[in-house]
Amino acid sequence: MDLFINGYNVFLIILITFLASVVLTPVVKKIAFHVGAVDKPDHKRKVHNHIMPSMGGLAIFFAFLIGYMLFAPKTTQMLSVLIGGFVIVITGMLDDIKPLPPKIKFLMQTAAACITVFYGNITLADMTIFGTTFHFGIFAYPIAVLFMVSIMNAINLCDGLDGLAAGTSTIYFITISIIGYIMNKLGGLDVIMCLIMIGACLGFLVYNFAPAKIFMGDTGSLFLGFIISVIALLGFKTATITSLIIPLLTLFVPIIDTFFAMCRRMLRGESIDHADREHLHHQLLKTTKSTKKTVIIMYLINTLFASVSIFYTLGDKKISIILYLILLTLFIVLVMKTDILFEHEKKGKKWK
Repeated sequence: MDLFINGYNVFLIILITFLASVVLTPVVKKIAFHVGAVDKPDHKRKVHNHIMPSMGGLAIFFAFLIGYMLFAPKTTQMLSVLIGGFVIVITGMLDDIKPLPPKIKFLMQTAAACITVFYGNITLADMTIFGTTFHFGIFAYPIAVLFMVSIMNAINLCDGLDGLAAGTSTIYFITISIIGYIMNKLGGLDVIMCLIMIGACLGFLVYNFAPAKIFMGDTGSLFLGFIISVIALLGFKTATITSLIIPLLTLFVPIIDTFFAMCRRMLRGESIDHADREHLHHQLLKTTKSTKKTVIIMYLINTLFASVSIFYTLGDKKISIILYLILLTLFIVLVMKTDILFEHEKKGKKWK
């Protein structure tokens, strides 16, 4: 059921969740130190040089809960999102306090996705590709679960610099909200969740943007990925191939970065969950020598891809595709100038 949302309500939803996040984050910071959810420097793969409180995503989750209680419809779908989100947040908190084995994390991510997909019936039912409609039937459920787990891990992997994951996610939420407005879907559950998350993320960024005072940890990155995947599936209930791909262009950078990370690790004979400092944002950091500048550049890249999504929705599809191809070409050139796939640097060279 869609709710009536006007400009005033949009502002109110964002403002209240923003203030909730701003107030709650310092509280979560104290809790993080108390329970030992801290991120210690590791010059092999981390860029900070002193102990930082983690688990900041808990503030985003609490702000989301406040937004849910005040503004979201009380439906089975929404309940499934809350239960699945709770499982993900618990997973992230446990991992932030003491790192969980990758298999356990994967199982808990899958469990959260299954709750949302099966109980909330949030799936991709069918897809039309070049005029031909494919009905997924019972395969719609495992496809949706796989999609959710993939997006969770993509956002988790891009959480490598101050404010990067929260800012990238905010750009996605803003983009989907604008597309929802264009398509006259402001009252849809997916758009309402986006508005709630915009405020929650922006409030957290007050403390998380470079230089960060707190990290979101897996508590935040996994929850953001979870919510993003749910919103995507809600919008894709039945989709054409273009309506599926275009909104995901907003997440093109973290998705392609995840793909390169997996390829890089497989080429080296490493486990795909092996952490390193060779993601795109790390490669840019080598050039800029500044976390803040690197994050802003990543914001701009994501915003450009997001703009194509909005432009496509406005109706000028040919120009949108041309713009996308231009951006894709420029992005490939950027990637080829980095060591994202292969390490060309001499051994022993230190990061700054």
